[in-house]
Amino acid sequence: MSGLTSKIEEIIDTTQDSDAHDDSDVEEHDDDAQAQQEPSSSTSSKKKKKKRSKAAKALSALTGRSIPQALVNQVLDTVKAEGGAGSEEANAENVRQALEHMKIMDVVKGKAGVGGINKKDMGEHKFWSTQPVPQMGEGPPEADGYIEPSKPAEEVRQEPYPLPKDFEWTLIDINDPQQVVEVYELLSHNYVEDDDATFRFKYSAEFLQWALQVPGYSKEWHVGVRVKSNKKLVGFISGVPMLLRVRKHSFMSAEINYLCVHKKLRSKRLAPVLIKEVTRQIHLKGIFQAIYTAGVVVPTPVSTTQYQHRNLNVSKLVEIQFSFVPRNMTLARMIRVNQLQSKLQIPGIREMTEKDVPQITELYTKYMQRFDMVPVMTAQEIKHQFLSGSGKAGTGDKWRHNGQVVWAYVVENKDTHKITDFVSFYSLPSTVINHSKHAMLEAAYLHYYASDIAFTENADANGALKERLQALIGDALIVANNAKFDVFNALTMMDNELFLRELRFATGNGFLNFYLYNWRTAPLAGLKAENGVPVGRGIGVVMV
Repeated sequence: MSGLTSKIEEIIDTTQDSDAHDDSDVEEHDDDAQAQQEPSSSTSSKKKKKKRSKAAKALSALTGRSIPQALVNQVLDTVKAEGGAGSEEANAENVRQALEHMKIMDVVKGKAGVGGINKKDMGEHKFWSTQPVPQMGEGPPEADGYIEPSKPAEEVRQEPYPLPKDFEWTLIDINDPQQVVEVYELLSHNYVEDDDATFRFKYSAEFLQWALQVPGYSKEWHVGVRVKSNKKLVGFISGVPMLLRVRKHSFMSAEINYLCVHKKLRSKRLAPVLIKEVTRQIHLKGIFQAIYTAGVVVPTPVSTTQYQHRNLNVSKLVEIQFSFVPRNMTLARMIRVNQLQSKLQIPGIREMTEKDVPQITELYTKYMQRFDMVPVMTAQEIKHQFLSGSGKAGTGDKWRHNGQVVWAYVVENKDTHKITDFVSFYSLPSTVINHSKHAMLEAAYLHYYASDIAFTENADANGALKERLQALIGDALIVANNAKFDVFNALTMMDNELFLRELRFATGNGFLNFYLYNWRTAPLAGLKAENGVPVGRGIGVVMV
């Protein structure tokens, strides 16, 4: 395979023209960079370069979806025609594997990410080079700690950062229904979508209230930008407080999320100013560290995780081209192998209630000690995470309440009434853009879970924890399927490696990078093991 990969790398010039990007670093990431073609006097050379350019463009747009068969065929034909090392072993399957490997390794090595950012683009980061974050090329730190010391409140900038003359700052009141509508409309039309512009996250008002009104939140951390003339909301960023443990250190931080600028204003460089303004507001509260995630690679990820997808509504997923029928399999067989039981399998499993909060808090706290970076949560925060988004009781049906955004189930020992396990997931649908039949992709995302099996002797070594988690997440899949979700998503984090393959999760092409602001630590185990820590167990923070 190494010979074939080298041959494909030789054929596909994946270097893009970084000058085609507006070097705003944190602006929403357009994929307009084109592969350069050098002028040539030879007709055959021109044809070859044209071939390479088409392949390069196709490869650069792959992140977030399957390798197209047309690209596999194109690369295979070129490999066979040119001969040389690796050409004899080439067939459609190993060409596809080689292309997947190249994509994965590019992201792991910091050369590429969702949005098409590559190594050349990483050369100069005008914004991030001014921020207290580890810079590209720095080795692991000798010790964990802050990059810049905290400041007293009087030394923090007191005035908002200046905006272009046509815009003004606004603070968003999440308790005001009209303002919540403004935020979810901005996000629904302008936030994250895949490279094909096929799917776009569709946030609900209930979701935003659940995500942004955590205990102790500050309304000053929900920052917006409006057009002065008509007061239209065109930019947004949020922060919520989180007590974060990174290895042996615990500190208050801000979880930064939902950075969004209206599509028509992405040349105005509003995103860096939004980041600086929310940072200023957070500093005024005496907090100088933050955690955030992105599909793109900027300086410098502390860990990279990869998306995993478990098909539930197979027919719909194939129709909207979220999933594809594998070679040597029919749609009917694909549906059959992904079928789930209709009834929950673990004795004593039921929906979580408020009376479970004290036991869940204790179980969560103990279980999360297994991971290197986790939120430290109080009982009040546990109640919010797992119950505040559970919808209107007595409405909807058994599996989905009206307005529900989070599902939480516990396993109770019928004799002792001890809670031995819990599992949760949340709903984040996506709009299916311009599809004649389906308007929405109903996606469930794995949230937090725990099992006291982990505390028994040799639970990892003897497979007891693996077996229990397969049963626990298996029941979560049944709940999601009964609640009419189309797909169940997870990341390569926590103990997920113990059940992903066995429960028929498929590896996706999307990656999520984790970042720490004003904090240095050695890389954390996510997609790959780090410093003896197994895959996934460096990351225990679920960013919704």
